[in-house]
Amino acid sequence: MYGRLGNCYMRKDFKYRGYLLIARALFERMATSCCRSSNRPSKQSQSTVILISVGLLQYEVVFSMDLLTMIFFLCLQVILILTKLYDYNLGSITESSLWRSTDYGTTYEKLNDKVGLKTILSYLYVCPTNKRKIMLLTDPEIESSLLISSDEGATYQKYRLNFYIHSMLFHPKQEDWILAYSQDQKLYSSVEFGRRWLLLQETVTPNRFYWSRMGTSKEPDIVHLETKTVDGHAQYITCRMQNCSEAVRSKPFPGYIDSDSLIVQDDYVFVQLTSGGRPHYYVSYWRNAFSQMKFPKYALPKDMHVISTDENQVFAAVQEWNQNDTYNLYISDTRGVYFTLALENVKSSRDLEGNVMIDLYEVAGIKGMFLANKKIDNQVKTFITYNKGRDWHLLQAPDTDLRGNPIHCLLPYCSLHLHLKVSENPYTSGNIASRDTAPGIIVASGNIGSELSDQDISMFVSSDAGNTWRQIFEEEHSVLYLDQGGVLVAMKHTSLPIRHLWLSFDEGRSWSKYSFTSIPLFVDGVLGEPGEETLIMTVFGHFSHRSEWQLVKVDYKSIFDRRCAEDDYRPWQLHSQGEACIMGAKRIYKKRKSEKKCMQGKYAGAMASQPCVCTEADFDCDYGFERHSNGQCLPAFWYNPSTLSKDCSLGQSYLNSTGYRKVVSNNCTDGVREQYTAKPQQCPGKAPRGLRVVTSDGTLTSEQGHNVTFLMQLEEVCSVSRFPTEAFESDLFGTEWIEQNTINEMMLLNKFITHFLSSSFPGPLEHVHLSLPFVTTKNKEVNATAVLWPSQVGTLIYIWWFGNNTEPLITLEGNIAFTFSAEGMNTITVQVSAGNTILQDTKTIAVYEQFRSLRLSFSPNLDEYNPDIPEWRRDVSRVIKIALVEATGIPNKHILVAILPGLPTSAELFILPYNDATGGNRQTAEDLQQISEVLAQKLNQNSIQFDLKPGVRIFVHAAHLTAAPLIDVTPSHSGSAMLMLLSVVFVGLAVFVIYKFKRKIPGINVYAKMQNEKDQEMVSPGSQNESIPNVPQRELMTPEQLVDEKLETRPIGK
Repeated sequence: MYGRLGNCYMRKDFKYRGYLLIARALFERMATSCCRSSNRPSKQSQSTVILISVGLLQYEVVFSMDLLTMIFFLCLQVILILTKLYDYNLGSITESSLWRSTDYGTTYEKLNDKVGLKTILSYLYVCPTNKRKIMLLTDPEIESSLLISSDEGATYQKYRLNFYIHSMLFHPKQEDWILAYSQDQKLYSSVEFGRRWLLLQETVTPNRFYWSRMGTSKEPDIVHLETKTVDGHAQYITCRMQNCSEAVRSKPFPGYIDSDSLIVQDDYVFVQLTSGGRPHYYVSYWRNAFSQMKFPKYALPKDMHVISTDENQVFAAVQEWNQNDTYNLYISDTRGVYFTLALENVKSSRDLEGNVMIDLYEVAGIKGMFLANKKIDNQVKTFITYNKGRDWHLLQAPDTDLRGNPIHCLLPYCSLHLHLKVSENPYTSGNIASRDTAPGIIVASGNIGSELSDQDISMFVSSDAGNTWRQIFEEEHSVLYLDQGGVLVAMKHTSLPIRHLWLSFDEGRSWSKYSFTSIPLFVDGVLGEPGEETLIMTVFGHFSHRSEWQLVKVDYKSIFDRRCAEDDYRPWQLHSQGEACIMGAKRIYKKRKSEKKCMQGKYAGAMASQPCVCTEADFDCDYGFERHSNGQCLPAFWYNPSTLSKDCSLGQSYLNSTGYRKVVSNNCTDGVREQYTAKPQQCPGKAPRGLRVVTSDGTLTSEQGHNVTFLMQLEEVCSVSRFPTEAFESDLFGTEWIEQNTINEMMLLNKFITHFLSSSFPGPLEHVHLSLPFVTTKNKEVNATAVLWPSQVGTLIYIWWFGNNTEPLITLEGNIAFTFSAEGMNTITVQVSAGNTILQDTKTIAVYEQFRSLRLSFSPNLDEYNPDIPEWRRDVSRVIKIALVEATGIPNKHILVAILPGLPTSAELFILPYNDATGGNRQTAEDLQQISEVLAQKLNQNSIQFDLKPGVRIFVHAAHLTAAPLIDVTPSHSGSAMLMLLSVVFVGLAVFVIYKFKRKIPGINVYAKMQNEKDQEMVSPGSQNESIPNVPQRELMTPEQLVDEKLETRPIGK
């Protein structure tokens, strides 16, 4: 599906659009994807005349209706046509007629007497799995009924409805199973092809209902729905098509989702959640538990479109935080969880309905082949890939033009550029066309030059899958594939009437001009009949703007006197600029010889495949790795390859990535496959460190009598144990356990305080950010401020923990002053209690008697990639520190780098004293000055640089040197005085319980995972109050994963 979680591009959920709707295209989509249709009024009014032309013979059939709306080809002979008269003065349909032909359109019978002379029909459906079954809908403004036929529309039975049908969804296997969506957002089901209906569910989101996919669900009658709760929240549920009551339904995704976000497609289910203004995307593979989709850490998507889910892989287009009219293409692993970049800055636009259109085209007939229009320095260029986005190349322009004159076009300065828009109307071809039954043949409009242009558009064709191109017309044409690509029919795009078309029997190499009507016709559409092996086409139009509609049928069967035999074909090997191994295999197709004039049969498109030996070209970069100019996949600046799997426990093993992963659906064997494949390794044992305790649902409050499950984890030993309050026992590293009465006391206290304070909160607290200096001097007062988002949430309780002090400070103010008397790295933690929600943030501050600081600046290109969020500042600070250490040889203990908030990007470099373990080698002021001068010298020589991403190099410069930190000025947050007085008793009790609880278990104050001291976000000593970034909602996790969450802060109770 091309589109974000809500909008489609190349739609599998096909909707009728426009005033002329052709069923043949609908049949193909319904048969492959079980499409759904929407009832919409037509928008034009013309009287109707059907002109049938067979070869050079013409037959005229006159219809008495004013608008031709639908044509359905039921088989090789039967055609159904529904016509309607739309009265613009009344604003409604006033008449309709149903026509049926059993001789492929030569003659028609009017069926109004069989459906009711006064019946007004609004829509026509054909069962995708049995085209003998027809369903007609009446105009709901007059009567709500449907008519059903089981004999290809020859006879009908009428059934009344007690609801108005807006759209239908047929089951992909069971021909009598149908879902119907009403205009009042109710979903009905039928197991009798619409003869009887059952109300399945109310308040269903439009177009967000799906049948289960065979193989992924145990039962074929499972329905996937997005519904609305009483309070307006959206949720994802599944149920049986005959019973969707509260007692039997399932909720695969716990909690609410964003409205209009559910997509069920192939083996995958997608939903979206938005928190703090930032969307987060989740995926379920084979209907298993949901996982958050992992894009590069700083992609920070603000919009996502699922391009395709073919071949056990998700192809997605993501609009990142710094993009406006472009998207980046990403490709996933098999589970759809981990995504790597395939192509940057793909052009996008919006259609008339506001849906996002990505300039990406998947070439039919050849797996892994795509065309995309990429924006480079405000120029749009067309690129092609043969291996699902691993490698992209510009298109080589033709050697000669239409007249045989040479074209001087040298890559990469000049190339061929194509328009990739696909028409949503089934009777127009759009700007580009290819077919599964004609592999390698691509017809498209475009231009030659340095960039894509809307001027000087010509038509081009490639018969070797995009390796070479030929110019075929100097103006835009609609091109139709007949006889599996054995015949190409071209008709000029023009506002003037025409009577000629062009035919090619040799894949576009030569063209012949034919007349299809004696009177010039304004052409509105061209359509090939069902089955592209046929040689029949239909042209729609009118002789003048005031004349009747015309239908011109052209049959070219008489051109061929025989079907093709095997010796009429030649082998053709797919290749990419001479490279025969594509997607790990050599693929050979059979194509008809250009000099043979025969009708293609079963040999057309036949293919042989032979696997290739694996090379580096068969492997993509793994998640967290980026491909550099030398072809190597190296870790991104934000990724630490040594990070163990979250599920890794002592005695188990994990897959250690080599930086590469095999392209999904690649069929190569042997070669470097073993070298590039991830290797299982034993989880290393480490000394226990960093005990964390949280509850299984992340909350610190619970009602009396409810069970509470605690999760405990050590930072260096990734094993998790669960301890219910009824049996709170374990011997994990000799930890002292909490008595049952203490747990109950804390839960009762939180319940009481929650009940007391909950009425004073206008909205939920989502994020807390602790602001304080990076470095301070010993025995100097430090101001720490808790900055909240949203900022106005009523009265709050702040609990402050300083260093290793086991006694917290409780305030109703959002800022506090504290003095550190010990040198070294010290931590400050603030816990903010908002009703039944507790949020926490921890920062590290360096405390020394003396130090130096140096302001840093950067090359301007860094600002383009600065999202101005704490995580990014920490990661870039770490990269700069590594670059400084490597360039100067100064021990990293002397250096602390902190990127400052805001733009342009700047940083503070702190030169710190460092004492070895014996207490000797204490640095003097002169030593720090000497180190500062060495660093300044390297910075002034442009010796400090780093690669932010492939092709983006950042230079670090020195600004000025200072001897002491600047002052961090941050505003305070005050509660009301009355609530302060009323709360003091309960706060005192809270201090006692938390203090007692903390003493029982060392580290219990760490309710949410804290960052390593060296990785804490630190606020510039010279900065003003920092703006609060959008912080994503915590990832949906299993209880074992919950304690591993790396976010700075997160909700731990609601």
